[in-house]
Amino acid sequence: MINNYTNVLKKYVEFSGRARRKEYWLFYLANVILSVLSLILMPLIKMDGWLIVLFLYSLALFLPSLALTVRRLHDTGKDWPWIFIVFVPVIGGIWLLVLMILEGNEGDNEYGPDPKKIA
Repeated sequence: MINNYTNVLKKYVEFSGRARRKEYWLFYLANVILSVLSLILMPLIKMDGWLIVLFLYSLALFLPSLALTVRRLHDTGKDWPWIFIVFVPVIGGIWLLVLMILEGNEGDNEYGPDPKKIA
């Protein structure tokens, strides 16, 4: 899980290529775990400004998360503007979630080689 997390951070603003479901979901799982741990531990150690630290952490991960989502869309054969589907009321977020859950295109597509065959 740590390798997937650090690989996404190494590709900080790389919007080209493809990302597997495993890479996408393990990155988000690691973020949830780190966020929950910080929400639990920071108030316990009486750290002043822990909400600011959590906000800065979230802000720092905005571009890597966006790039990862675009690469995940590429894996399903969709172009980057599909990310705006999230702004459609009620069903937009659900539709994007379904796209993130779908298996990627088998073999090479216009966005690059199949990441399952590379890894």
